[in-house]
Amino acid sequence: MRILVTGGAGFIGSHYVRTLLAGGYPGWEDARVTVLDALSYAGNLANLPRAHPRLDFVRGDVCNAELLDHLLPGHDAVVHFAAESHVDRSVAAAGAFVRTNVLGTQTLLDACLRTGTGPVVHVSTDEVYGSITSGAWTEESPLLPNSPYSASKAAGDLLARSYHRTHGLDVRITRCTNNYGPHQHPEKLIPLFVTRLLRGLKVPLYGDGSHIREWLHVDDHCRAVQLVLTGGTAGEVYNIGGATALTNREMTERLLDLCGADSGSVEPVEDRKGHDLRYAIDDGRIRAELGYAPRHTLDEGLRATVDWYRDHPGWWKPLTEGAPA
Repeated sequence: MRILVTGGAGFIGSHYVRTLLAGGYPGWEDARVTVLDALSYAGNLANLPRAHPRLDFVRGDVCNAELLDHLLPGHDAVVHFAAESHVDRSVAAAGAFVRTNVLGTQTLLDACLRTGTGPVVHVSTDEVYGSITSGAWTEESPLLPNSPYSASKAAGDLLARSYHRTHGLDVRITRCTNNYGPHQHPEKLIPLFVTRLLRGLKVPLYGDGSHIREWLHVDDHCRAVQLVLTGGTAGEVYNIGGATALTNREMTERLLDLCGADSGSVEPVEDRKGHDLRYAIDDGRIRAELGYAPRHTLDEGLRATVDWYRDHPGWWKPLTEGAPA
């Protein structure tokens, strides 16, 4: 078995690759992995094994059709993690998000058609649904994205769906809630707050901190992606949740406690434009059809994550150099 993983040097993709190479997915212990990653600011070779007999790394752009036509033959499956994913960056400059998340997805799907490669798992986000005041989104909920990032991911989702409907390509879509864990770039909320608190700096909390997010350990997310790859249905969408919802203020308080800081380390800042108030997803389909359930509790996972950043300053400090204090 040979699998192509796009964006495999990023946070979520690299966790998936490391677990696959470590034999963490039954039946795939001998799988060979090709990682395709452009190594933008969020891609990091330090996230991958330095040398592994079943790993091939290719530095390249998912928008490069010629490269994809060369790489894909001989692969049995594709997991498409490659994406621009930071909402704040999309608000400031949306072009890179449209290029990677829309054009990159279309280029990959076309190449899979030409080479007869599949199945393809297209990894997306719950943010495509927009904000919800009560209840939870199902896979049949309308897509109502509110940021350039989520709009670009929704466009990629719709392209993936259309390639199944039009061409019969075996594409499966996953939409996951907020992830956390080791190796996450310190632009995201949890590693941003942890790495600042470990340096004795204040953390910026948007608005009044009332925005609600569900949190899922990256290992649970990647196990769910593997379940969709091995047992999912072509053309279907699978929500992946953790059912652990906190306001951003509640998450901040947990991180303050784990890092030995107090409320004086919190600095309220002006709210983000178009900031969604609440995300909540119903993941009953993947639980019922594929037997998915999270293994990591938030208390255990957060503590282990903070410990990882505390023990690995050599990984994250170079990524924070030049960042405002």
